[in-house]
Amino acid sequence: MAQRHGGRGGPRHSGSRTSPAQQQRDPTAARGDAQRLRHELGGMHGASYGRYKSLTGSWRFDGFTLQVQRVQPDPYAPASRVQVTVDADHAALPAELHDNPVRARALAGHLVRQLHRALGDSRLRVDAGDQQVLDRSSCQIRQGAVRVRMGIDLPGRGRTIDGRAAERTLCDELPEAVETALRWSTADQQQARAFVDSVEDTHALREALTERGWVAFVADGATLPRRSGIDERPLTSGVAFSSPESMRATVHLPHRGEVTGMAVPEGITLIVGGGFHGKSTLLRALEQGVYDHVPGDGRELVVARADTAKVRAEDGRRVHRVDVSPFVSHLPTGADTRDFSTDNASGSTSQAAAITEAVEAGARVLLVDEDTAATNLMIRDARMQALVAKDAEPLTPFVDLIRPLRATHGVSTVLVMGGSGDYMDVADRVLMMDAYRARDVTDHARELSQARPTGRRSEADSYPPLGHRVVDPRSIPTERPKVRARGTDALTLGESTVELRGVEQIVDASQVTGIGLALVSCARRGALDGRASIAEVLEALAADIAERGVEAVDERFVGDFAVPRPLEVAAALNRLRVLRVSALRR
Repeated sequence: MAQRHGGRGGPRHSGSRTSPAQQQRDPTAARGDAQRLRHELGGMHGASYGRYKSLTGSWRFDGFTLQVQRVQPDPYAPASRVQVTVDADHAALPAELHDNPVRARALAGHLVRQLHRALGDSRLRVDAGDQQVLDRSSCQIRQGAVRVRMGIDLPGRGRTIDGRAAERTLCDELPEAVETALRWSTADQQQARAFVDSVEDTHALREALTERGWVAFVADGATLPRRSGIDERPLTSGVAFSSPESMRATVHLPHRGEVTGMAVPEGITLIVGGGFHGKSTLLRALEQGVYDHVPGDGRELVVARADTAKVRAEDGRRVHRVDVSPFVSHLPTGADTRDFSTDNASGSTSQAAAITEAVEAGARVLLVDEDTAATNLMIRDARMQALVAKDAEPLTPFVDLIRPLRATHGVSTVLVMGGSGDYMDVADRVLMMDAYRARDVTDHARELSQARPTGRRSEADSYPPLGHRVVDPRSIPTERPKVRARGTDALTLGESTVELRGVEQIVDASQVTGIGLALVSCARRGALDGRASIAEVLEALAADIAERGVEAVDERFVGDFAVPRPLEVAAALNRLRVLRVSALRR
């Protein structure tokens, strides 16, 4: 499995005219050719480690340019950062493989994985990613030229330079890896085309969902189980997916042609079944269906709409000025649930806030798993209704709001539920997982609902209009803030730590860095201006990303990041403990 590497970057130095000393620190300054770099590295062998900084600038090789962007001050500091730009005529990539943004992203994803393999155990390390094909700063294709960013631990012996090892890495291993991985003439051309075509097919399938009135699609033959909780590769012994006849549909894709599979319609879909029979595995595959996957992953044709959000309970998270009144009518403290804030949310209030925040941010498909949900927010059965009168219970369960949410705001829900049959009364479709095999049991579920009424009373018949929050832009630091991912679990943004464990659709640490950079970018460029709502800020960000790609996230950061989804940007913003909402529009 490809590993993610590389140190944290910083902004480039700028200026068109500099002194010779300053020019040595300018990553755009032309320094010489490969032979001169070899000579420089040989000459500094045994010198003080700080002399490595004199390498900063551009070095011309045969067919590509090496740009030393940032040099670590000592051997124990975060890795140095370099950029390689392979000339378009040297790479000679066929234009049809990168003639639109989807294919360019796919080809870059293939090339960076090939480069990762070619580098092997070199000191040069590249952010190649895992099973998802994300838009990464580590590899971009622009007008046929290939730009790759890498980290390198410049070799030293104690605090002195190992110039000979540095020479081998930069002057021998790097050119060999570029020639092996980033040129069409030396590429496995069939594999490259298959990779690009596969990603384009996935994208086309996802684009077809909305026009067909579907929220997701799972192809026949897909492999849903993973090897383990920490290994996202497919479980080779897993049961191949087979769609129920009643839900089977056919789609024509650009390269694969006719594909059959299970179409999950808009509305309320309930996934049931015994424990360990594959309910959560299916939901997890749908959760990951917002991303394209590498060929051979098994989920290449498992897709969900781009506006899909997984929501869950998160005890202890901060909630700031969120309208949770559809779920929480009143509190013993007298706090206004139409404008609710807490620094330590319970399971029920955190899940109520997560649903409200997701819909506010533009989610029109919700994924919910009972295993990570707050039970008292999900259901209140007939016996509990009889024991605890409604005027003594502030919570309105999701089972009574799921249909009004659909009717009023067009939000579909896919819900895993193994412990409460009350959801059969509100489901449009009931899907049973039995030994990892899917069966449509909708008709039988309806018969049971009629034959065995639960006796419970619905506690809601409508869902109120959404509130739209306006963020105070001073919530986001903009003056050279620290942006650092702590795996996929947390983001360091300035002096704040944003806990992201509950944002389950984040799959890569580079996305976390991208989230932080996107928030800073929105504040710096005025999208987050104290007047626009969160939804309007996200719309502006999405439009900018569609137009400019990684540059819309950050133009100066030389470290590794991946372009995040707006929904994850919103999730991080909502979990920022210094967030201040200046207005709540009704």
